[in-house]
Amino acid sequence: MAFHRITITVNGETELVDVSSNMTLLQMLRDKLALTGTKNGCAAGECGACTVIMNGEPVNSCMVLAAECDGAQITTVEGLAHDDQLDPVQEAIIAQGGVQCGYCTPGVLMSAKALLERNPNPSDYEIRDALVGNLCRCTGYLSIIDGVKDAASR
Repeated sequence: MAFHRITITVNGETELVDVSSNMTLLQMLRDKLALTGTKNGCAAGECGACTVIMNGEPVNSCMVLAAECDGAQITTVEGLAHDDQLDPVQEAIIAQGGVQCGYCTPGVLMSAKALLERNPNPSDYEIRDALVGNLCRCTGYLSIIDGVKDAASR
């Protein structure tokens, strides 16, 4: 199996990582960089639990090969809070009760963050559209949508 040495910036830190040709971005984040906030839900790009922001866009990290990320800028859920201060998206989702079991939460947060960075005042339709790839079995979505609206107002 071939290995690749990539340079990747994750949460503002530049990393030099050796990855196999078949290693996914999700596996690299969790296994090589110990960033376990990004969850492995379905490993098929269907649930959104593994969503991260790559070069400004939300992606399912289970569907991206790590070797393809050479030179990329990645933000994971661990990169949202700064100086022990939660990101407004995190604060708002918590305040609106958009967290129950929490397994989907990292992916939801990253999709919401990407949406608000490109559109700071989204409509309900735009919020729902941005979150369409994030499955949640616990909340019923209304509290998540309310959380994104709350974050937009902060």
